[in-house]
Amino acid sequence: MSMKTSDVIFKQRIKDQMQDGFMRKSVANAQERMFTNRQLAADKLGNWDEWRDNGMAIRNHVLDNLDYYLHQLSENVQKTGGHVFFAQTAQEATDYIENIIKQKDAKKVVKSKSMVTEEIGLNAVIQRNNCEVIETDLGEYILQVDDCDPPSHIVVPALHKNREQIRGVFEDKIGYQGSSDPEEMTRFVREHIRHDFVEADIGITGCNFAVAESGSISLVTNEGNARLATSLPKTHIAVMGMERIVPTFEELDIMVSLLCRSAVGLPLTGYVTAITGPREANDMDGAEEFHLVILDNGRSDILASEFKDILRCIRCAACVNTCPAYRHIGGQSYGSIYSGPIGAVLSPLLGGYDDFQDLPYACSLCQACNDVCPVKIPLSDLLLKHREKMVIKKITPLAERLTVSAFNYLNSSPKLWNMSMKIGGKVAPKVIKNGKLPINVGAVAEWTEARDLPQPDGESFRSWFANRDTADVGTGKKQGQAAVTGIVNPNPNSNKVEK
Repeated sequence: MSMKTSDVIFKQRIKDQMQDGFMRKSVANAQERMFTNRQLAADKLGNWDEWRDNGMAIRNHVLDNLDYYLHQLSENVQKTGGHVFFAQTAQEATDYIENIIKQKDAKKVVKSKSMVTEEIGLNAVIQRNNCEVIETDLGEYILQVDDCDPPSHIVVPALHKNREQIRGVFEDKIGYQGSSDPEEMTRFVREHIRHDFVEADIGITGCNFAVAESGSISLVTNEGNARLATSLPKTHIAVMGMERIVPTFEELDIMVSLLCRSAVGLPLTGYVTAITGPREANDMDGAEEFHLVILDNGRSDILASEFKDILRCIRCAACVNTCPAYRHIGGQSYGSIYSGPIGAVLSPLLGGYDDFQDLPYACSLCQACNDVCPVKIPLSDLLLKHREKMVIKKITPLAERLTVSAFNYLNSSPKLWNMSMKIGGKVAPKVIKNGKLPINVGAVAEWTEARDLPQPDGESFRSWFANRDTADVGTGKKQGQAAVTGIVNPNPNSNKVEK
């Protein structure tokens, strides 16, 4: 599938990204700003946890009755004159869209920001048909112009680039001669791609939520590009993950309120659009033909698994904005178009453990992501489930499995454990010098890259505890013995601790 963005191994990607000082500073600043704004927007509601409970209940209800709502949505889209295609795989989805491009003899496609189209690698499919595709979201456009640089954030895809880098990209690729002022660069891009909306044969969007009762799709954006992509081209194709449904507009109101506050810290984003079918005879604008591609791509398997809760995700990136691991390694370290905690859970499910087995370990299990998720997905619990499954399937490295097995065997025998502690206490001072071992391999080598091992004093804690010479005055017992035997008072009627 097309989710994997790099063949460089995970640990090497982390090392490379850790050397990017600007990226780390930019991510830290963005996290603080977005987290603060989200908290302020949530506090203004006064009952944020109740909203989260409602959001979780809505998403759970839809997932529990997904077959019903998919059928209802499909029927209503077709009643309004639209076409619906259920794609079981990414290949089926791209084949369907490719056929439309060929039927229309399309030469140009304008596309608004969509994670699900990134997931299926749609741009490459469009381009292989001698059809130009233009990303119209500013962040996505920057990455596309810069040789299809992959996104580093779900909401802010070009977060890892500074204004000077962006100015350089525009200068080299599209002839920009202005300054690095963001407003000037934005104005230039608008003028540069404005004609593409008029010339495009097809407009492609994602779908934040589909409304089952009316067959509508909703788009939540910060720019006006999505509306232009759905209004001016004669054909509109919307691609959505099969779980992105709400029953009615009443639930849509709740979900959009949660999404906007969690994603950008505002009650609403710049544009919230609902589209129902193709244009009618008395409409001023809109596509003459509408296609809704509903993508499975492994979601049915997730729905039937212990990872079902991840399908509640509304792609707000609140978990990304609070994650300490993401703060230090950035989005491109994940090697997937989905980064942060949501990516660490979702990418192995959609792309398999072969490519993404490292991601469940890109987490300190601090549970900050659980606390900010607007639909209360237990992300840290799901990451632990991934780790458990990989151990059961023996996907983890052999050296790691052998080490853990040896530790378990040793730890299960008190005699062996005591013996190893005594021997280790005497041997450790002779081999650990200045916080380092003479030979560093595996996890020890990685740990000591930034830390020193503690310097042992030649005695294990148990030996030290048992052999102390300090006597307990008045009893002749050693303090160690008193600590072990004299803490509990067997007389419940006495407030004194009996020694």
